[in-house]
Amino acid sequence: MRLTKVTAPAPGAEPKTEPKTEPKTGAKPESAPAAEPEPTPEPVPAPEPAAEAESEPEPEPEPVADRSAGRRRLKAALWPPRLSRGQLVVALLLFSLGLGLAIQVRSTNDHHSQLRGARQEDLVRILDELDSRQQRLQQEKAELEQSLAKLENSSNQAKEAQEQTRKKATELGVLAGTVKATGPGIVLTVDDPQGQVKADMLLDTLQELRAAGAEAIQINDVRVVVNTYFTDLSAGGVQIDGKKVSQPYRFTVVGNPQDLTPALNIPGGVVRTLESHQARATIAQQQKVVVDALVDPKSPQYAKPASK
Repeated sequence: MRLTKVTAPAPGAEPKTEPKTEPKTGAKPESAPAAEPEPTPEPVPAPEPAAEAESEPEPEPEPVADRSAGRRRLKAALWPPRLSRGQLVVALLLFSLGLGLAIQVRSTNDHHSQLRGARQEDLVRILDELDSRQQRLQQEKAELEQSLAKLENSSNQAKEAQEQTRKKATELGVLAGTVKATGPGIVLTVDDPQGQVKADMLLDTLQELRAAGAEAIQINDVRVVVNTYFTDLSAGGVQIDGKKVSQPYRFTVVGNPQDLTPALNIPGGVVRTLESHQARATIAQQQKVVVDALVDPKSPQYAKPASK
């Protein structure tokens, strides 16, 4: 008897029929081999729906802003800056103020650095000089108050006023260089064998003497007044008020020697500066010096007394 094994056909495939075998006599029937797994049928894709007869129009993309054009417009708006006159004036004032503050801070720091490296005796001299200046100002204030009291209490105010006027004219003559002056003071001699001393150094020396309380100054044969000026000559040497002055430069100064000498010897002062330029400065204190060089008074061309 033949056995027929029928397997289920795959969808869309024809069924296969395996051949039937006769079992041999006396032999055990062999077990049927395991059936191979059949391949999984692939899913049939669903039919795509028919495209619509009329498709909707796609929206047009929005225009993208031109970045370079935006930067150009921003640059044109910022540069060149459009400043009004008032803004320009304020900017100049702020710049001037900042520059002045920077210069002041720098000069203050330089002065502090010089004092920080000064010796104890130098600091003592500087303090003595400041005390002397304060005492001198207090004395001048007391003299002015005394003169005012005399004018107010005098029975003959006209005569007293005339005497005060004459005295004041003499004092102003000393300052103007039209009157000789004498009194205690110093003689500063500057030897410059290398020719390194310039007009600005002599001007710094004059300013230091004035700050220390010098009342009358004469450099060689030239009287120093309020409008004295210094210039360098191309061939060497210095001119003072248009007159050539040869070295050694001799400063004859009327004033308090105890104030004038320390002012010149402070650290970083006149003497140190001259020595750094191979010049030698010698200071001689005297109980009486004479400033006898005079100047011709000139009437001002433009300045007139201002009415109150």
